[in-house]
Amino acid sequence: MRLYSTAVGIAREDSPGLLSVLDLEHSDVGDLLRRGELEVARNAEVKSIHPLGELTLRAPVASPGQMFIAGLNYLSHAEEARAMLAEMGREFPAVPTTPTFELLPTTTADGPESTIEFPNEAPAQVDYEGELTVVIGRTASDVPPEHAWDHVAGLTIANDLTARDVQMRALTGDSTVTVAESKSYATFKPMGPCLVTADEFSLPIDLRLRTRVNGDVRQDDRTSNVLFDCAALVSALSAQHRLEPGDVILTGTPSGAGVFSKVFLTEGDVIEIEIDRIGTLRNQVAR
Repeated sequence: MRLYSTAVGIAREDSPGLLSVLDLEHSDVGDLLRRGELEVARNAEVKSIHPLGELTLRAPVASPGQMFIAGLNYLSHAEEARAMLAEMGREFPAVPTTPTFELLPTTTADGPESTIEFPNEAPAQVDYEGELTVVIGRTASDVPPEHAWDHVAGLTIANDLTARDVQMRALTGDSTVTVAESKSYATFKPMGPCLVTADEFSLPIDLRLRTRVNGDVRQDDRTSNVLFDCAALVSALSAQHRLEPGDVILTGTPSGAGVFSKVFLTEGDVIEIEIDRIGTLRNQVAR
């Protein structure tokens, strides 16, 4: 099932490119999950039908309860980081043998079609990261990996935008900033365009992920090329935090982020992150 949060309510994509706005009182898909009523949407009455392009889309979960990002979860990304730090004369930490996470403020969440705004204090090195994103559907606490997928509502796409100059200050010992801060500015976590429910996928998740900037392909990899898969991430997080419906987990990014080529985003750029069977998250940059 493909569910969209729109300006006129929750919509289900019953036919390709056609959205059925459902007769539901929920404000968005996240609200549906928090009320434990995801399956209600499967058979809900339809109020109206619209072409996809006619409706204004919101983030599937407009206000996540918790937002986590997994660090260095693609070996290709870790190798890029190792090479960059070596050029700077700094030693790269070992590739993780267990998942690592940052917890971000949920106010950084935004939707598809929203505008990415450069922060006034760090506008010069804003960078993209295309990421498959897990949305939690059932409370998870200390869940083993073999049962973790049972707690997932579905998958969406996120752009893990980062102010690289702030991130580099944190990585090189500036105690006045943190890595999480570099990723926490308003508009820095657009998500969408929809939630595709977990029953549409089988494990392991093997989908093609591509990130384009102004049509130029910058990232091209498969979601199976991770160090820790979706189930492992959910399990590891549930050992540290109680995960609740509507929480989101960004599962890491592959090689190709702009920081490694020193090509950062500029005003007017259009970033498109496409993942097979989910869709395309599209956002434009503005100051």
